[in-house]
Amino acid sequence: MSKLKSPEKLFGGRHFDREIIILCVRWYLRYKLSLRDLVEMMAERGLSLAHTTILRWVRRYTPEFVKRWNRFATPAVGDR
Repeated sequence: MSKLKSPEKLFGGRHFDREIIILCVRWYLRYKLSLRDLVEMMAERGLSLAHTTILRWVRRYTPEFVKRWNRFATPAVGDR
């Protein structure tokens, strides 16, 4: 498995806080919300986002999140 990036390198130079990025990507992947639904939800919290921004976050951060989530996944039967 490839080495995980540190959070500072992963989110360095971003305009929005990493908590906002993680929240949007997690909600998009977990609840299958549309990008425009997420834009509306963030607008209710006082954030102005474009749906394309969230799409770029999803494309950029999903592979890294999957690597991190798989570390905690239950091993398949017979893998022990």
